[in-house]
Amino acid sequence: MEFFAAASPGLEPLCLRELQALSLVAPEGRAAEGGVSFNGRLHDGYLANLCLRTANRVLMRIGAFTASNFFTLEKKLAATPWELYLHPGQPLRFNVTARHSRLYHSVAIAERFQKAIDARWAEAGVDPKPNESAALGQQIFIRVVDDHFAVSLDSSGESLYRRGLKKQVTAAPLRETIAAAMLILAGYSPPEPLVDPMCGAGSFSLEAAMRSHNIPAGWFRDFAFSGWPAFALTRKRWQHIKDQCAQRIVDTSNAAIFAADVDPSACKALEENAADSGLSASIAVSNRDFFDLTPGELGLAPGLLTINPPFGRRMGSPKQSDALFQDLCNRLKAVWRGWRVALVVPRKDLLKRISFPYSVQEIRHGGLRLYLTTGDLRS
Repeated sequence: MEFFAAASPGLEPLCLRELQALSLVAPEGRAAEGGVSFNGRLHDGYLANLCLRTANRVLMRIGAFTASNFFTLEKKLAATPWELYLHPGQPLRFNVTARHSRLYHSVAIAERFQKAIDARWAEAGVDPKPNESAALGQQIFIRVVDDHFAVSLDSSGESLYRRGLKKQVTAAPLRETIAAAMLILAGYSPPEPLVDPMCGAGSFSLEAAMRSHNIPAGWFRDFAFSGWPAFALTRKRWQHIKDQCAQRIVDTSNAAIFAADVDPSACKALEENAADSGLSASIAVSNRDFFDLTPGELGLAPGLLTINPPFGRRMGSPKQSDALFQDLCNRLKAVWRGWRVALVVPRKDLLKRISFPYSVQEIRHGGLRLYLTTGDLRS
């Protein structure tokens, strides 16, 4: 099968590097805009869902054809063996995008797909009426470019940044995929000390703790592929994959992770999420203000600082956000000498305020551009 691991634009090289490190049938992969494509068997798709830290979701291609009118589209869809991929009455969602094509109306395209699937069940004598309890819901991605249709099943379900760790949430949390990317860019390797002094929901701390225990990114969650008809035939293979990963998980971590936040509710949420996931022993949490914190009191050798400063509405105004960012950069250079830093920068113009050596990776995150900077405070 052909798979596509979708990633935030700018993170494709990191996602490709992760993919190549997995034990796939064809691990070479090919980076493209918005992700990485790779070929493999069903269990390769399962493994990618479980282990990739920088991917947003994994799609499996089930059809590719050309159609410039609805008559041709309906013929192509009627020939598709939907029973291989879907359960009768399974709740479906269609994600349609069309560019430079004569068929461009996304609602009309989705309607043709639903009608073709219902007709397939009717031909088999199966009631196609929606049955919410029949199986997990399934999302179908339909991309139309220059009249060429690419049809894919979403094998992930919820976006992969949802690790299943955060039962308690805070406002505007940093997505785990971005936190994981920054740890990779910064060259973080346990047991190197990590300080997360504006932790918020604790994305950096939880990602680092999972890495220190060698826990796969998707260990605490479920995936849409478990609702596929083929999963019944490959369930043992999926269990074998999980058993192999379980053998590599380290029960006791030697990680030195310190998280702090000025908001006591954020600290409480992180403590509860860490406890629920068995990661409490790896993360020390403190209700502290970054500007009152010094590295000497932590008793840690210099390591990595991870910072996602509040900005935008979290700060009340752009002026307040800019002032905080400048104070933060000054504090880093004055107090945290000897450390490395991974810093999320929300706007390109703020990069000129950084007064220490750094490298930057620009990514697109939803409608925003973020600048993932990794710097060195040792000079």
